[in-house]
Amino acid sequence: MDPVTATRLAPADARALPDYAPTTYLDYSQAPLRANFEAELAKVKASYGTEYPIVIGGKREKGSASFDSTNPAKPTEVLGKFQSGTVEQANRAVDVAYETFKTWSRVPAAERAAYLLEAAKRMKQRRDFFSAWMVLEIGKSWNEADADTAEAIDFMEFYAREMLRYDAPPPIHQMPGEKDSMVYLPIGVGAVIPPWNFPLAICVGMTTAAVVAGNTVVLKPASDTPGIAWQFFALMEEVGLPAGVINFVSGGGAVVGDTIVRHAKTRFISFTGSKAVGIGINKLAADVQPGQVWLKRVVAEMGGKDGIIVDDEADLDAAALGVAQSAFGFGGQKCSACSRAIVVDKVHDAFVEKLMAQVERFVRIGDPAVYGTYLGPVASDRAMKTILEYIEVGKSEGKLLTGGGRVQGQDGWFVQPTVIDEVSPTSRIMLEEIFGPVLAICRAKDYDDALKIANNTEYGLTGAVYTNNAAKLQRAREEFFVGNLYLNRKCTGAMVGCHPFGGFNMSGTDSKAGGRDYLLLFLQAKSIAEKIA
Repeated sequence: MDPVTATRLAPADARALPDYAPTTYLDYSQAPLRANFEAELAKVKASYGTEYPIVIGGKREKGSASFDSTNPAKPTEVLGKFQSGTVEQANRAVDVAYETFKTWSRVPAAERAAYLLEAAKRMKQRRDFFSAWMVLEIGKSWNEADADTAEAIDFMEFYAREMLRYDAPPPIHQMPGEKDSMVYLPIGVGAVIPPWNFPLAICVGMTTAAVVAGNTVVLKPASDTPGIAWQFFALMEEVGLPAGVINFVSGGGAVVGDTIVRHAKTRFISFTGSKAVGIGINKLAADVQPGQVWLKRVVAEMGGKDGIIVDDEADLDAAALGVAQSAFGFGGQKCSACSRAIVVDKVHDAFVEKLMAQVERFVRIGDPAVYGTYLGPVASDRAMKTILEYIEVGKSEGKLLTGGGRVQGQDGWFVQPTVIDEVSPTSRIMLEEIFGPVLAICRAKDYDDALKIANNTEYGLTGAVYTNNAAKLQRAREEFFVGNLYLNRKCTGAMVGCHPFGGFNMSGTDSKAGGRDYLLLFLQAKSIAEKIA
């Protein structure tokens, strides 16, 4: 008997599930919780140097070579060794997933949902272990890592319920003399290519949404964070998910990623990452291969250049806190991060004074494994160099208020939180995605001008407005062109089920992850009309 047999739901049991609610974050100021997290950090460190395989159809394999996953705060620390998959392995993984789809797609939706519910239960029981991996592998603070794990749990809980909803007969108008119905069917094999910045939550969300809908996947983890992706994969094996439903193939994007995107049997691609890579995937997916009998779906989230408007009728204390949190949480390495503060001229000086006080108080830099650290390293040496290059550009475009370089006295990839004031709306640091702890401040003549500046980017992911004027908030609802708009709050921290997430323009395909529309991306509707006497 597999581990989840006892937890599987019959379709009629769906009503027995409690209503979905987001997971509550942990408070590590409590000594017992803090001690548990320290123990989990030690547990992960004790596993340093482990070699992890590629897994195709349940069979463990080596790649053509191996690569290390390292701690960005202490780059000499090797968390694990991972396989570099080959073109042959990537192709075979798609073939295996295609064969597995023939049986998995016929498993009742309630059984598929039960795997997610059991995995969510076990992840919740071991949430500090998963969070500790992210602290050490990508440099998240304790609280940021816990939020990532909580979101992963929420995705599984939410998508399990959503699949049960889609499995129920939808209301269809009945033609006289007919029995009319519609059913939702899975679509096939997916290439899942998650990012390194939310290496558990987005990996889990993209993968389990596809799987619970009845599809099979080839998961290619981000090369900076294969370790936490492996822990998720191992959890799904532990709960008894059949071999071949998720196939784990680590390796380079140009080898593994391009191969699984190009394969004729791949039906859809779920990708989160940079605009450049997303555009390349979209082009590759659009090229119909010999034997391919469908147009591939591409579900892409490609970043942002997110702005917060601070109006002259705003609560400046709340705005300063919200901008600081949005700009420097996880070092600005969120696609939703605020990298542009657009401040109405009348309150510019007062706002900047309050913002700098928040930055001074709020940002504590150091090893994220140490409790109380707010800002850890950026993801890699490569990322650090790119960020520092942008900072030099910013220095020539505006007035440096704080930061401006690498943090001294640290072994890892640490960049000072940087604020650059008095930049023009068309400056490079106002228009180009930096993906680091860099905030540009731009003056706006008035609220009309602020909205114009906010919309002058090719991206359209998140945005926020601080004002106490209800009419201006309504204008933001109508005129601020982003997929996720926040009013009088920070522009990061989308919650599953509450803030369906996805952006406009070059921010991607507006997938609305964590919302009621998301599973439709992995389903196709079949209309059935039967003539009756």
